Amino acid sequence: MIAVMIAGATAMIVSLFCTRFLIRFFRERGAGQPILGKADLGPEHHMHKQGTPTMGGLGIVVAAGLGWFVAHLRDGLAFSDQTMIMWVGVLVLAAMGFLDDFIKVRKRHNRGIFWKKKSWITLGLSFLIAWWLVAGTGVSETISFTRASLPGWDVPWPIFVVFVGFIIWSTSNAVNVTDGLDGLAGGSAMMGFLAFTIIAYWAFRNPDVYGAVVNPLDLAVFAAAFAGACGGFLWFNAAPARIMMGDVGALGIGTALALLAVTTNTQLLLILICGINVMEAGSVAVQMAVFKASGRKKRLFRMSPIHHHFELVGWPETTVIIRFWIICGIFVATALAIFIGDFTKLSGKL
Repeated sequence: MIAVMIAGATAMIVSLFCTRFLIRFFRERGAGQPILGKADLGPEHHMHKQGTPTMGGLGIVVAAGLGWFVAHLRDGLAFSDQTMIMWVGVLVLAAMGFLDDFIKVRKRHNRGIFWKKKSWITLGLSFLIAWWLVAGTGVSETISFTRASLPGWDVPWPIFVVFVGFIIWSTSNAVNVTDGLDGLAGGSAMMGFLAFTIIAYWAFRNPDVYGAVVNPLDLAVFAAAFAGACGGFLWFNAAPARIMMGDVGALGIGTALALLAVTTNTQLLLILICGINVMEAGSVAVQMAVFKASGRKKRLFRMSPIHHHFELVGWPETTVIIRFWIICGIFVATALAIFIGDFTKLSGKL
């Protein structure tokens, strides 16, 4: 537990200082966030945010990495192959997001050069990460809810790799879609990482039940480091935001959440832990389906993702953020209740 606390506390402190530095650094260089206006069917009510320093997600990734590393300076906690592969996955997707952010800033338009191809590129990278994780570690190759044996559906190795790849791709993009209001993505991600910290540490303390989880203590440290980093970033990202996360942060965070779900054998539980992200991404999918089915004449929401819809019906931005945080907290609490409830039921039988 001490290593977990060291990781979280170190990451939060580093994130506070690193984010403050990034605000000054990007402001001096004019690296501000471009906003899509009315001509691009964007949220023109956010035009006042144009020019706010962006790519703050760099601070989250760096702080989480340092927090995770410092925790390993204690005796008894080894650098596991599994978590090292997870870090490579996070850095690869974060680098993809950074490239897109950099191009947006240079072009001064909120669509990078890869905006039409980015989804396919991230999908391909997600499959490669999934293949390496499954081939290079002892992660359980079963579709699971709260543990490897529930429901424990065994699928052929190639299908499981594709399944994991889709989890990484969909989660990273869902977090990216959620990152549209000040602090919404950072706050909801922090709750998700805290949930995975509990799940991974619970698995570490109960190996007789969760023996299929590989290196659970290292996973708990990994999750705690990201939770602390998101908390430190949120200090400056809360409304009114002084810096924005950018794709570099959203894709990195989403990848970390997805990989934690895969390595803790809670892939299906991720739907609840990231429930707010599912809701946001789902609103975009539903909006597009209704729009195309109506011959491009009707929309279900005034604007998607759904947080923009509530803004346009009159909710202040801070009201939307806080209420969505509450919804996220309910999702996460429900997921943890199911996880602990299953453990209690199983341990009673044992």
